[in-house]
Amino acid sequence: MAFTAVTLAALALIGAAAISANAGVGKLGHSHGHDASYSAGEPGDSKKPARIVQVVMRESDGKMLFIPDRIEVRTNEQIKFVLKNNGELEHEFVLASVEDNLKHAEAMKKNPDMEHDDPNAKRIAPRKGGELVWKFSKPGQFEFACLIPGHHEAGMFGTVIVK
Repeated sequence: MAFTAVTLAALALIGAAAISANAGVGKLGHSHGHDASYSAGEPGDSKKPARIVQVVMRESDGKMLFIPDRIEVRTNEQIKFVLKNNGELEHEFVLASVEDNLKHAEAMKKNPDMEHDDPNAKRIAPRKGGELVWKFSKPGQFEFACLIPGHHEAGMFGTVIVK
């Protein structure tokens, strides 16, 4: 079958459009994009000093939880969260305002396989760990939560107070 130059050009444009449309799609096929701003501050610089805060994720007595579930930081303080999932299920650590997390939780109900590996979010497999470096450049009260459907409702959220 012979292709004309116009047909080949059209196929190239269709292929380029498909690649462009899938830019930013996660490994499970769900896009998860952010604009340049985050409600809880900004991504940290792993080359700069940071206070280490260990956060454990687990299930216990029908509840899902973070330990600790409350953290206090100073404005402009950089924190290196060392995350450990001691549970039997996958969990997430998503850092944002309560409002942003509630909106995102609704999106997660429609796309429960959405995975997070963003500057403000990590999904951690059972018995695994991860790290997240964050600079709390805005004062206020923020939330870290697991937005996998049903987990937030089971108590899997905590508070960050930035003074």
